[in-house]
Amino acid sequence: MAYASINPYNNEVLHTYTDTTDEEVEVAIASAHALYKKWRNDPVSSRADILYKLADYFEAHEQELAEVLTKEMGKRIVEAKGEVALTAMIARYYADNAERVLQPRTVKSVMGEAQIISRPTGVIMSVEPWNFPYYQVVRVFAPNYMVGNPVLLKHARNTPGAAVAFEKALEAVGAPTGTFKNLFISHDQIADILADMRVQGLAFTGSEVGGRALAEEAGRNIKKSSLELGGSDAFIVLDDANLEELDKIIGQARLYNAGQVCTSSKRFIVTEKNYNKVVEMLTAKFDGVKVGDPMDPATKLAPLSSVKAKNILVKQVQKALDGGATLAFGEVDTNLETAHFNPIILTNVTKDNPMFYEEFFGPVGQVFKVKDEAEAIELANDSNFGLGGVVFAGDPDHGTEVATKIETGAVYVNSYGGTLPELQFGGVKNSGYGRELGEEGLMTFVNQEQVVTRRKPIDLADTTGGFV
Repeated sequence: MAYASINPYNNEVLHTYTDTTDEEVEVAIASAHALYKKWRNDPVSSRADILYKLADYFEAHEQELAEVLTKEMGKRIVEAKGEVALTAMIARYYADNAERVLQPRTVKSVMGEAQIISRPTGVIMSVEPWNFPYYQVVRVFAPNYMVGNPVLLKHARNTPGAAVAFEKALEAVGAPTGTFKNLFISHDQIADILADMRVQGLAFTGSEVGGRALAEEAGRNIKKSSLELGGSDAFIVLDDANLEELDKIIGQARLYNAGQVCTSSKRFIVTEKNYNKVVEMLTAKFDGVKVGDPMDPATKLAPLSSVKAKNILVKQVQKALDGGATLAFGEVDTNLETAHFNPIILTNVTKDNPMFYEEFFGPVGQVFKVKDEAEAIELANDSNFGLGGVVFAGDPDHGTEVATKIETGAVYVNSYGGTLPELQFGGVKNSGYGRELGEEGLMTFVNQEQVVTRRKPIDLADTTGGFV
């Protein structure tokens, strides 16, 4: 399949793109590696200005950059503008904080004056998905740029326009040649890139299948990798939950970005006391939205990203129903000439259901009834994934206590989980490993080089540490 921009609202082909040749890949690697060697000895602060300019550029071009997302992957225009704003925030966060975080650290040692110096490692290969086409890219690019690691990008085949727009933004603000290069490449070309000694890391966000394949390639070539592979996040509602507060966010917890969010709440786990009320509440929220034109600010639900994505979701839902699940709300639209998919609610998804451990990547809510808090925690942890989660409790401190018992990367108590530059992002289990964003995101592809300086004459009789 070629790289192409296709509007999922009306299936209009907006633009097609030419694949990157092996010769062009070599030029990109060589240019990035040459810049890495220069950056290795430059102060971190020397790179901050470009990120400030990038943030300003995204804010100044909000409408046009947002329209790329809306027309290319169907994101509602109001959500697309939010992603543009978040992209600017992330760029500015690393410009503000990288120098402080990457300062040398001293270590007390009898061997001498020891310090840990944060140095770049080299060119990073970033492979990113379509659901947040700017955000996914900037959360890898911005920290690595400040570290001094140039980035090569392989974006999703259905969001090439966003990749081009990001690259043009960097060109517009004067980023040095080699800083960032978008490549329209195949899996085989990615493997060749990871085998190149000038490339030192892989940052991947996408499917579990894709993550396994590329992590294997990275491991074979002894390249560090970070993986974010999706989730089946639990949203726990305890007996004492404030239902008025819950009503404010329960719909968006599943329907934001048409439910195509790794950390959206996919499994609502509710104690018996509130189960019927929560089903009614979620039904009311889902019943109030229908797929509309994502360019219209009044639209509350966008189509899925593609007909292919709808086909996958329809098959998953049918598999769940065939396995004994109950369709508690909505109906399954099997018209595969359109990417439109209105929300549905599934109940009675039991452990023997073939979809119990799978991720529904779209506006499908599952509601589970449990007898008490202990069973809620057990069910939340009975998952192959561990990316995010939510706990709603009347007592925030108790909610926090419950949150610490969930096996996942992040839990939000009494709020809908979101993302901000200062909050690290990543998961456990089959959701992957490594962290992006926050201060931790700066350290993912850093060489923590240890330098130990001895200021006293060598004493051959001193065997401290086994060496002198």
